[in-house]
Amino acid sequence: MQSGRAEVERHLAAGDLVGARRASEAYLAAQPGNTDALAVHAAVLMSAGDLEGASRLLAGPAARPDAPFDITLRYGLCRASLGDPAGARPALEAAVRARPDDPAVRLCLAEAVDEIDARAALPLYFRSVCDAQNRGQWLSDATTPVPLRDRVKHAMQRIDGGRQALFQQVLEPHVAAFGPDSLRRVVDALMLYLGLRPAPPADPRQRPKFFWMPSLPPTAFFDRALFPWYEALEAQAPAIREEMLARLAEPKDFEPFLGTSDKAVEAQYLAGDAASRAWDAYFFFRHGERFDAHHAACPRTSQALGDVPLTRIRHHAPEVLFSVLAPQSHITPHHGVTNTRVVTHLPLLIPEGDCALVVGGETHRWQQGRCITFDDTFLHEAWNRTSATRVVMILDTWNPHLDEAERITLKDLVETIGDFNAAAGIV
Repeated sequence: MQSGRAEVERHLAAGDLVGARRASEAYLAAQPGNTDALAVHAAVLMSAGDLEGASRLLAGPAARPDAPFDITLRYGLCRASLGDPAGARPALEAAVRARPDDPAVRLCLAEAVDEIDARAALPLYFRSVCDAQNRGQWLSDATTPVPLRDRVKHAMQRIDGGRQALFQQVLEPHVAAFGPDSLRRVVDALMLYLGLRPAPPADPRQRPKFFWMPSLPPTAFFDRALFPWYEALEAQAPAIREEMLARLAEPKDFEPFLGTSDKAVEAQYLAGDAASRAWDAYFFFRHGERFDAHHAACPRTSQALGDVPLTRIRHHAPEVLFSVLAPQSHITPHHGVTNTRVVTHLPLLIPEGDCALVVGGETHRWQQGRCITFDDTFLHEAWNRTSATRVVMILDTWNPHLDEAERITLKDLVETIGDFNAAAGIV
């Protein structure tokens, strides 16, 4: 004997809404507390255009904390279709929590929120489209289901116009203060980031993962003359090294640089002997967060860093650490996020033998106590093929070819982009 759901689906497949309604009513009458029966009957009512009836049926069950996905989604869709986005929003938010990886459900929520708060809807649209496109969907009509095509195109229009307006608002006061000519390179880079301007020819070795300012000179390794603060930092290298060695004697103070001890994740970025390879870090700053205890434990290092013009962007920079590469470990080739900031190494413990940094195909052998700065958006890698530990202090500063107006503007722009991406749940 067919189940209640199967009987309803048989009628629906035949286009028999009257029969489907009778079958769903019988299914619900036989099992009045069954959430599947509720969802099936509500779906039939919605197919028949009885949105009010479906909404009344689902209102109580959808309000329960443990309401299943089919109930919350259908109730949210009913309320949205009835012109009640405020009533739809909590149910659709619950549906998204139940199915966070379903971009179509997130699109429904974005559309409902858009009726209430257009700005709050923007990151929801962005996340839904990004999630779909990361799966190879919604890239074209051919990869978008027919019922979704117009809705997806509308979402993309909202994303393009909304993000451009949001980020240009950040630029406006700076353009007024410094003049449009002073920020031409920043504006051009933003248009490129938003996909509103084609990318110019690039050095094939360079591939920023986040934000690219193509007008900056493509440079793998930078001339020392561009960094007048080198001399003061290098003068403190012996004191910094002494504090580093004291911390190195306390392994518990270090953590995996990659943020995980999962060997499968580690293998994507670290090669070498699987049993002994390691890339550990003692952070002074990470993603802009200051590690107060580490500064207190290394006061001379902390003081020396105070004289370095570190990049300071909320939730992003600076990143400053003792970077420890274990013997027989190889940081595999990868690209950094933006060429607007550059990476400096102060070598503190460099073993004899094959221990090197390669940026854009150029090999550099560290010299203890002597700084080197490079653009990590160039393909780069590092290895320690010796039997001893390698330690460098890593820190980031603005690209030396940026002027003050550009640095000030980029700080605000990157913070806003970061806030927007965080609101969308995109790291």
